[in-house]
Amino acid sequence: MDLVSRSVSQGLAGQRPGSPVDAVRRIVGQPARDPFAAALAIRARTDGLVLGDVDDALTSGALVRTWAMRGALHVVAAADAAWLVALLGPRAAADLRGRRHALGLDDTRVAHGAKVIAESCVVPRTRAELLADLAESGMALDDTRAFAQLVVFAALTGQVVRVADVGGEPTFARAETCEEEETVLLDRLASRYLAGYGPATWEDFAAWSGLPTGKAKSAFGRQYPPAIPQEPARTVRLLGPSDAYLLGYGSRMFVVPSGFEERVEQEGVVQPLVVVDGGTVGTWGMEDGVVQVAPFAILPRGVGALLRAEVAELGRFLGVELVLRERA
Repeated sequence: MDLVSRSVSQGLAGQRPGSPVDAVRRIVGQPARDPFAAALAIRARTDGLVLGDVDDALTSGALVRTWAMRGALHVVAAADAAWLVALLGPRAAADLRGRRHALGLDDTRVAHGAKVIAESCVVPRTRAELLADLAESGMALDDTRAFAQLVVFAALTGQVVRVADVGGEPTFARAETCEEEETVLLDRLASRYLAGYGPATWEDFAAWSGLPTGKAKSAFGRQYPPAIPQEPARTVRLLGPSDAYLLGYGSRMFVVPSGFEERVEQEGVVQPLVVVDGGTVGTWGMEDGVVQVAPFAILPRGVGALLRAEVAELGRFLGVELVLRERA
């Protein structure tokens, strides 16, 4: 597999934009269960930004968070949220029906709760405000898991999106709707996926999107592979946890050296990774102004200087001074 081409498609190598929205649109969406990890993913795919620029894109509404690919929370461009949810949301919502029932949310209660949430979110509402609205409607919820499942259902059915937090509280607003035909949306998603993740296979597309294999294969087969990008200069990137580069394909074997799988994924979370020319060469962590890199082997010649430059760039993005330390 051409790792360099994949890293260019992802926006990790070659020319990078100066806009958080452009970076996110390039990969369709970045997993956003951890907001800081999502910001690190945007940093790796942009040039010259600072953390505040990512926060501003969320505060302005140019970026939103919603449950899309595989029913997982992603940060996406606001312009993409409605059609992504229209295409991917209903199947993911159906898959979560058993989880809702296990929390005492039968279909009638779910429909009522989602309706209350959607009507309340004509203006942005925090989690605390929505809980109060539900209680007033006769649906008091003591279990935070039940509330979370109600919000996820409302989002997957195209009723709300998560916007910038208010006072540290998760905050939601009314979502826009999409009436386009499914075939149009399937082709759009397959085309965007190929542009942002290629070279890739239809199996990769199905695994990334959560689409049924038949629909994924059919839509993928209607696309023309994009031109192979020009090979860039040697590139070193520090990727945050659960970056789209590792979660965007059916398998991670293409990028993780054999024998290091347990270091890359721990307790279901893909660790922060050091990537050189599209290949993973180690993990890293950050504490008290020190970036510690744990390489899988001796780093290739010339990578050390590029890694120090990448650490300095990360520090500039975060607004702190960072030093690099290598550990075994």
